[in-house]
Amino acid sequence: MTFHSILVEGAESDRTNEVLNAPEFFRDLNLDQIIDAITIGKDEYNLKPIFCSPAKDLETIRYRHATMRDLENKVLLEHVSSFSKQMRLMREHLTQASKLDHKYQKGRWFLDAVVLYCDTINCLMDDLSDVSLQSRGLVLFRDYLVAYTASAHFKALQTETRKLRADLSTVKYCVLIKGGAFRVRKYQSEIDYSENVEEAFAKFKQGAAKNHLAKFSNWSTMNHIEEKILDFVALLYPEIFDDFDRYIAQNGNYLDATIGAFDREIQFYISYLDYIGSFKRAGLKFSYPIVSDTDKEIYSYEGFDLALAYTLIGQKESIVCNDFYLKDKERIFVVSGPNQGGKTTFARVFGQLHYLASLGCPVPGRDAKLFLVDKLFTHFEKEEQMANLRGKLEDELVRIHGILKQATPRSILIMNEIFTSTTLTDAIFLSTRVMKEVVERDMLCVCVTFLEEIASLGETTVSMVSTIVPENPALRTFKVIRKPADGLAYAISIAEKYRLTYDCLKERIQS
Repeated sequence: MTFHSILVEGAESDRTNEVLNAPEFFRDLNLDQIIDAITIGKDEYNLKPIFCSPAKDLETIRYRHATMRDLENKVLLEHVSSFSKQMRLMREHLTQASKLDHKYQKGRWFLDAVVLYCDTINCLMDDLSDVSLQSRGLVLFRDYLVAYTASAHFKALQTETRKLRADLSTVKYCVLIKGGAFRVRKYQSEIDYSENVEEAFAKFKQGAAKNHLAKFSNWSTMNHIEEKILDFVALLYPEIFDDFDRYIAQNGNYLDATIGAFDREIQFYISYLDYIGSFKRAGLKFSYPIVSDTDKEIYSYEGFDLALAYTLIGQKESIVCNDFYLKDKERIFVVSGPNQGGKTTFARVFGQLHYLASLGCPVPGRDAKLFLVDKLFTHFEKEEQMANLRGKLEDELVRIHGILKQATPRSILIMNEIFTSTTLTDAIFLSTRVMKEVVERDMLCVCVTFLEEIASLGETTVSMVSTIVPENPALRTFKVIRKPADGLAYAISIAEKYRLTYDCLKERIQS
């Protein structure tokens, strides 16, 4: 089978389908921070469109899992990283060539870029032949390299490049300077008397002498005198420089498109493995999830928020991991508990895990089984927008309506503290209506709320509660566990709003 892409197997790997802009839910789930951290320092590869384009089928996810597992082999990763480094150096040569004016100086940088390219391709083929590959993607790419390096086109490119380089190395000339003029002629095997002169005068040397040797500039550009000298040299060797002109004209598109695409796409794996390496060194676990597009009995053990963990590791603070599972007809997590207890983080973890799984990446946690979604929606509280001339409640209803209109049974909806701008009675009524719509669509859903009444709407809902330290209710554990709502979440939120918690009362009494 022909190799097309290291991201997608088969000819349907059309790169024009990449999503150019981040989805709306990225900011709510902190996925924008995660993707920024993964792709930092790799702007030249334009990786964000890849990370914004989840896989559409299970075969692609399995294809990527296998490639990622292969690249966990440090030897293979070093080989591929070396390939990427040399390809980057090749592009730097081409960039430098584009900045120059003289055609032969541009041509020399171009020639050196082609030399780098040929050497890099041959080296990668040898390296891949020396390691055991299990993934279909890398095996197919290796086969492609074998065929490409054996092709008449590549062999001709190498032969022409070596010949031209060898011919240019034979170019020798003299510059004769007299007054304000100079003349260029071929080198005629004149004797170099510099060593004899130095030897003759060495006996007169007394102590350290001032160095009068002139240094050639190492600027990449040439001045007008140097350019003119080169023009004269080209006239002295017309056959070599005619070949040089012809070589540049014929090999402008020397870079194989498939190899060029591989160079970019393999960075998807390298950048992600590099990113999660810091978490692994901190003792956190990652796993390749089981992914299904039909089975909604999902679970995750020891999952965590990547964006939050990234910050906490930098601050050398501990990371709290959480578990969840859905079985039978369960579809909806209703998460309640006190403020600042980890409820929103739990919701974000749920969304992050499913999105990263849809990319074909290892996900945070010891073990996971997740659902391949077609669309992921978030509904987080937002500030009023004067431009739309709607109040906060109306705006929430419009947004929810738009989400439910697009949602399918394969969609996920994550809601965070909705309908907080209305009365308790109305909030319960509206939330119940929304939840019934979600149930009818058989969607997976996480709803963070103070309205504990909706945690027991039926067999599809599961109550999750953020916990506190029993001995000190003011301290949060940030653990979210599966248990019935205890009826205190809304009361605690009201108490905190009016500064009637234990800590607030104690502070007021002491003052």
